[in-house]
This record gives sequence, structure tokens and C-alpha cells, in this order.
Amino acid sequence: MKMMLKKIGLGCLVCSLVNATAFAEPKIATLSLAKAFDGYWKTKQADAALKDRQTELKKSETEMSDSWNKAKEEYQKLSASASDQAVSADERDKRKRDAEGKLKDMKDIEANAAQFQRQAGAILQEEKNRKTKNLLDEIKLAVAGKAKAGGYTLVLDADAVLFTSGESDITDAVLAQLNVGAPPELAAPEVKKDEPKK
Repeated sequence: MKMMLKKIGLGCLVCSLVNATAFAEPKIATLSLAKAFDGYWKTKQADAALKDRQTELKKSETEMSDSWNKAKEEYQKLSASASDQAVSADERDKRKRDAEGKLKDMKDIEANAAQFQRQAGAILQEEKNRKTKNLLDEIKLAVAGKAKAGGYTLVLDADAVLFTSGESDITDAVLAQLNVGAPPELAAPEVKKDEPKK
């Protein structure tokens, strides 16, 4: 009997705690994730690094294209000289073999260029995904800190909410925290608050 009373008492205590928590008013904040991501100085830095990498890969691609064009010119010269009747049959056969070798070189360059393009695209996409994930993790950490400091129990993406008054928007505060220590050339311009209308 005592055991049963203890279980009932414990059950009532748990129910009262659950009910008290269930009726607690959640404090909700909003944040424009797109604005925070785009305004973060490290995003600009990552974009610049990706563009530099893309330019570097494009340069290699151009070099391969130039090499293919040079091989094509040589093939056309060798092919034309292989049908020159002014030279001996042995010399024409030799030139024909040289032309075939140059044609093989062209096909190898094409295959290498295609493989390079696939690999370069995959490398760039992987770098972009990795950098995006790292930046989002840093933003989430800053959001969690601001939310805890402000006593918020939930932070929603303002871009996915149908309506918000903007009173509990923490985007600018999070951006200010993220951009502390930004190099001057990457620092975001100061956000001006709308002045109240008179």
C-alpha cells in the first residue's frame, strides 16, 4: 500500500511539473538566415577564395585548349603533307603515321580536358559545400548564444515565416557579433535603424 501511494504521489508530481512546463509561454525570436549568411564577412572571404580557385582552374583549362589547338594545326599540316606527290612513297607513309600519332595526341588531350573539367567541377562544389557548412555552423553558434542571452526558447528563420512584427528579430545583433574582428576591407557597412516617423 505504501508503495502504491509513493507511485501515485510521484506520478502527481511528474504531472504537475509537465503541466507547469507545458503552459510556460515560449519566447520566440526571428533571424533572416540569408541576410546573416550574406552579411557575414567570412562569406565574402570564402566567395573570393572560391572565385580565385575557379580562375586558377579556368587558366589550366585554357592551357589545355591551347595545347589541343596547336596539336590540331600540326595534325592538319602533317595530314596535308602526307598526300604530297613530290615526296617518295616511304616519306608519305612516314608523314601519314606522324599525322595518326598527332591525331591520337589530340584525342588524349580531349579526354584529359574532359576529365579535368569533371574533377574541377567536383572539387569546386565540394569546397563550396564544405565552406557553406562551416559558415552555417558558425552562424548557428552565434544564434544560439544570442538566443540564450535573450532568453529565447525558439529562433525561426524570418524568411520562412509568413508574418513577424520584427520586434524580436535578432539578425542585426547576430551579424554584429559575427563581424567583430572583420578585416576592414571585408567589414559590413553599419546597419542603420529606421527612425520613428513623427
